[in-house]
Amino acid sequence: MPEAPYGPDQQFTVPPMPPGPPPAPPNPLRAAAVALLNLSGLGLGYALLRRWGPLVLCLVATAVLLFVALPADADGIPTGVLVGYGVVLLLAAAHGARVALQTPLAARAPLALLLGLMLLAVPVGGALWYDGARAEAEQQALLDRLEKADDLVAAAARGTFAASRSDYRSALAVYRDLAVDHPGSRAADRVPARMRVYYSTIGAAYGRGEYCLAVEPLQFLRTVPRTMPADRLGTLTHWPDDRLATSLYECGAADLADGGEAWTGHFRDLLGTFPGSAAAAKVVPAADTAVRTAQQGVSGTAPCTAVDRLRALGTRLTDLAATAGDASTGLTAAATRADRDGDAGAYECGVDQFKDGDFAEARQSMRSYVADTEGGGKRERAEKIAIAAEVAQTLPAAGKTLPTTASGGSISVTVKNDSPHDITVLYTGPVTGSFTLKACGGCIAYSLAATITTGFKPCSDSGRNYPARTIRLPVGTTYFVHRPGGTGAGAPASDTARLRSGYLYTECAYTTRTFGSGA
Repeated sequence: MPEAPYGPDQQFTVPPMPPGPPPAPPNPLRAAAVALLNLSGLGLGYALLRRWGPLVLCLVATAVLLFVALPADADGIPTGVLVGYGVVLLLAAAHGARVALQTPLAARAPLALLLGLMLLAVPVGGALWYDGARAEAEQQALLDRLEKADDLVAAAARGTFAASRSDYRSALAVYRDLAVDHPGSRAADRVPARMRVYYSTIGAAYGRGEYCLAVEPLQFLRTVPRTMPADRLGTLTHWPDDRLATSLYECGAADLADGGEAWTGHFRDLLGTFPGSAAAAKVVPAADTAVRTAQQGVSGTAPCTAVDRLRALGTRLTDLAATAGDASTGLTAAATRADRDGDAGAYECGVDQFKDGDFAEARQSMRSYVADTEGGGKRERAEKIAIAAEVAQTLPAAGKTLPTTASGGSISVTVKNDSPHDITVLYTGPVTGSFTLKACGGCIAYSLAATITTGFKPCSDSGRNYPARTIRLPVGTTYFVHRPGGTGAGAPASDTARLRSGYLYTECAYTTRTFGSGA
């Protein structure tokens, strides 16, 4: 038997194992394969190197990216996240390549390289898919904005234009932004159709024949082309023009017929903005009709109202004609007729006022008629009515009947002036007239006590030459008013004389001092 190499009392030591397989020879092909596999974002290069920690880090980074990016929205992925993820991929590729340079792989290097090239389609395809998803999300966001603007217009239509103006402006701003800033979007392609709805909604009052309500909305629509590109409006650019011109005329004509005042503003806007329109051509005929209607009213039941209307028309038409362009000639002619008919109608107005017992106004109307009328058969009677109206202000019974133009009579009435003031004598009854007596030189105002003394008799000084005038009047009741002239001459005096045949009558005008300095 061979002898054992060691005896029972001898010991031996096993040498330690090496820490790992010896480094492989450097291989650039392995490094490239691992780098490409790590660029896929899945960390597969580390899987072939059996480096599980870095593999997990790559997967976590990709998971974070997907969590932030999905679902895709119009804003896309934040720039910071993209930059951070790109840095992670580059670091993973560089680190994996360095490690794989001298580390064997769990698969053949050429096969790993081919797999890495194929898996690069994952991030590239994902980026392309995400870009398409983000673009679709942006399209949907723009369509949502369009829908909200549509809802805003629909809600605004339920209120008045004045209350909804700001909503209409907000909706218009959205339409403009879509058309100008997002010209290729589906939402922008729908803007022209939405603008047609926008115009028809705002201009709905015109379609209902509510012309006065339509004016302001249509004026607003004419400002839209300042904001919206013309190619997005098309024929809508001039859509409000004819409608606004018609509305201005119809609203103004209705107000003119109703006796209002707003018609001048509507007609002025119409003639200034659309001078050549069919609506503008109707303004002068409408003014002529208004003047003719008012003139016909002079012979109706309210002549004074008609006269006031004519005078107001004359003033407003003259003012309108100053800025009416080609229509100024016709409007000036209408204003002239209104003024002339108003002056002529003052007679009928005064008669009506006299009959109603409004003697002060009747007197004013008749005096106005006499001053404004150079001739005509009514002028003489207007003067008589003015006198009778003044007498009736003191003696209302004098206004029971309208005076005539009759003159003369069989009874002699002499009026003397025993007053230091000029005296105008007015009388009415079967005959109406007036005359003035000069002040009596040397005459004084009588004291009140003297006038109530028994035997008081003015105009009785045989040595004084009293200013006097004799008139002839018919039988009947004549009303006299003595109106003193001059400052501080006092109030008028009156007398009612019932004249009978066979008598001679004398009127004496004198002044009485009352308590204080009044006369």
